[in-house]
Amino acid sequence: MIRVGVIGCGKISQVRHLPEYAANPNVQITALFDMNFERARELAAQYGATAYDTLEDLLAAPDVDAVSVCTSNATHAEATIKALEAGKHVLCEKPMAITLEECEQMVACAEEHGLKLMIDQNQRFAKAHIRAKELLDAGRIGTVLTFHTTFGHGGPETWSVDPGTGSWFFDPKRAAMGAMADLGVHKTDLIQWLIGQTVVATTAKVTTLDKRDPEGNLVGVDDNAVCIYQMSGGALGTMTASWTYYGPEDNSTVIYGTKGIMRIYDDPVHSIVVDLASGERELYDVEAIQTNDNQTASGIIDAFVECLENDTEPAIPAASVLPAMRAVFGSMESSKTGTTIKLS
Repeated sequence: MIRVGVIGCGKISQVRHLPEYAANPNVQITALFDMNFERARELAAQYGATAYDTLEDLLAAPDVDAVSVCTSNATHAEATIKALEAGKHVLCEKPMAITLEECEQMVACAEEHGLKLMIDQNQRFAKAHIRAKELLDAGRIGTVLTFHTTFGHGGPETWSVDPGTGSWFFDPKRAAMGAMADLGVHKTDLIQWLIGQTVVATTAKVTTLDKRDPEGNLVGVDDNAVCIYQMSGGALGTMTASWTYYGPEDNSTVIYGTKGIMRIYDDPVHSIVVDLASGERELYDVEAIQTNDNQTASGIIDAFVECLENDTEPAIPAASVLPAMRAVFGSMESSKTGTTIKLS
């Protein structure tokens, strides 16, 4: 039995971490912490756990083997490192942290203490993405030449437990980044994983076009990001993240190869459409993508628990997310300087 504590009791905890831990027969939820103690107390009563009024008290609890870090972006690194130093395994929400240095410190701390650190890049768990990777690895569309991958919706105003543009998502001190951290990190990580290439250079525009705070001023974080990625294997493509798609959510990826084109979550009916240069068309009907309005089990929680039970490497080890974070921070720098940023 894995005894779990959850740090941060906002929306992502309430719709994913807590219910998915509760559904796993090998987990006992034992501890909760939130800056809003009453929120933690109410959820603790619901899940039969103890609510703590400080992070340090939760981490000192002897009945906690592992934690989920579900706090605002700016505190991911601090909470993760404190948990690791307290001997707890960690599942951390994305974005991993708000600087590359913090990300690297998290990885180093986990390695130093011999503990598991997994990052919630759940796009890798979407069933159509898994099937698409199998097809790409098998060379179904040949060598990847170009791509465009997109994640856009109308913004996180209704996602936070504190709705509206006054929530932490729009606070530069707590979020650091906007759509790029919320959505761009997902698709940056995904495209690297899908095609087996890492971003080696980025030319980006990361900006705020429409989101406004309650006083009517543009918010202090980006609501749109458009990046041109040069990849280690020679592929070239675009990644777009947006909080201003005021209509249906778009979580599509289209990949162009020497033998054909693969469209993932781009067709309203079929999860994957492959159009080959020969004229053949292949249709794959796999599970629909999650949206903010259609949350299904992510698989992340079960995978984290499984690695703890079996003492195996996490399905998404933190080190594997570093290349995506380098691309995210490189894109922010590219937009700021108006130059192409080459990544180490």
